[in-house]
Amino acid sequence: MSVTARTISAGPIEFRKRQLRVSDVRIVHPERLARALRGSAVGNVIEWYEFGVFGFLITVMGPVFLPEANSVVQSLYLFGTFAVTFIARPLGGVFFGWLGDRIGRRRVLTITLMMMSVVTLATGMLPGYAVIGAWAPILLVTMRLLQGFSASGEYTSAATFLSEFAPDTERGRYTGILASMIYVGFALGAGLVGVLQLTTSPEFMQSWGWRIPFLISLPMTAIALYIRYRVEESPAFSAVLHDREQLEEKLHEVAANKSVLAVVRSRWRSLLPVIGIAAAGNVIAYTMFTYVPTYLSQTLGFEPALSNLVLFPLYLAAIFFTILAGRLGDRLGRRRVLAAGGLIGIVCAIPAFLLMGTGTVWLAMFGALFVMVASAIFSQSYASTLPEQFPTEDRNTSLGLAYNVGNAALGGTAPLVVGALVAATGNVLMPAFYLVAACALGLLSVLGIRETSRRPLNGSMPNVRTPKEAALIVDSQEQHADLDPEELPLPYIPYTAGTDVELDIADPQVVEAAGRAEVTLASRDGE
Repeated sequence: MSVTARTISAGPIEFRKRQLRVSDVRIVHPERLARALRGSAVGNVIEWYEFGVFGFLITVMGPVFLPEANSVVQSLYLFGTFAVTFIARPLGGVFFGWLGDRIGRRRVLTITLMMMSVVTLATGMLPGYAVIGAWAPILLVTMRLLQGFSASGEYTSAATFLSEFAPDTERGRYTGILASMIYVGFALGAGLVGVLQLTTSPEFMQSWGWRIPFLISLPMTAIALYIRYRVEESPAFSAVLHDREQLEEKLHEVAANKSVLAVVRSRWRSLLPVIGIAAAGNVIAYTMFTYVPTYLSQTLGFEPALSNLVLFPLYLAAIFFTILAGRLGDRLGRRRVLAAGGLIGIVCAIPAFLLMGTGTVWLAMFGALFVMVASAIFSQSYASTLPEQFPTEDRNTSLGLAYNVGNAALGGTAPLVVGALVAATGNVLMPAFYLVAACALGLLSVLGIRETSRRPLNGSMPNVRTPKEAALIVDSQEQHADLDPEELPLPYIPYTAGTDVELDIADPQVVEAAGRAEVTLASRDGE
């Protein structure tokens, strides 16, 4: 295309993004999508399995690492050790998020998986207080810090990765499957710990049995690494890498991605509500699945093995509700589904803990079910709604920062805080009050996010399943409610109401924009 310069135009000139073409739309390959889903899911199962196992073994590990303290102090110490994990999360989230925007999501997922597996294995091999004295609890805290650092990049990178692979109209469906892996991991941990407690003696569990769930993660990691080895980089970020390489060739220097401070300055309006949603959802999840087993046994008098097995069927139900919430998000909108989760938590938290307090197993399970539904809805949002709030070029950095700050601020400390509140006040409903406050924060934060269901990811071309869908989007793009041209990475072209376009070909901005638009500039006399 040639544009005549220094002529008279019939209207004002501006550069606008050109229209979407069929060749711009990405057709999602089913097998590549399936590999991406498997590769994202396996690491998350291992991450949450390890976190769950640590929470379920708190009453067993207390005498191993603090044998001279009473049971309440032991539990508070281990809840504190669990909370320490989240001190390192913001640092890890920022580091691995930035790294994922630099070298790619796939490579970061391999690094985080290997780090998590090494730390989990090392935790299972730690000597107890009887062997090395005070060094035992110190080493345990160190392992938790390293675990938090590595795990912080796993979930957010996997959510980003799968979001960029999935079709736009089914992103909630596929990321819902990823989010449900939280409960698969918890269920595996609860089932294994419960079976060990039922089939072995308390003496065996404290002497050597508590190590078994940690050591089992080794073969699980080997399988996960094999699955991830076969996964490709996401097409959306591959396009970013391609553009960056072209810019590096043009400038003859390395094109760096945004710094963390630059991301905070440019994205703070999107970061704040994401932090609130992450904080609220993780308070519900960790209170429900890490604190409640100890609450049922120490506060309400359930047998420890029974406490874990009471929650086991709820983890299986949570898998179903998380996937359902993802599909509803595709149909009804992310904000509506999230708001429903917040309202369920506000209304049902107190009745749920009252039912647990009856001491009846079935009533305790029924009460916990309501809290679990709210947790499942929020968990699904981490993998669908939250990545959708940021553009592709810095999505991993933004999500890693916001999710892990929210998680560290309130989520990871929830078991410690509610345990301390119950110990200090003697009020067994303190966990319910804390959940109500968290759900209110989540509900308020939902007001600050954009509705992103069924829309292309910001900074990415549309993802569809078939060429027919691609043609339909292109044909209806001017009236398409789910397309925002300003968020699509389309080149700019000069536009005017007349037939001739008047441009100053000496203007560097004009030359640069014309180059991006593949436009040849020529003066009227041909110079």
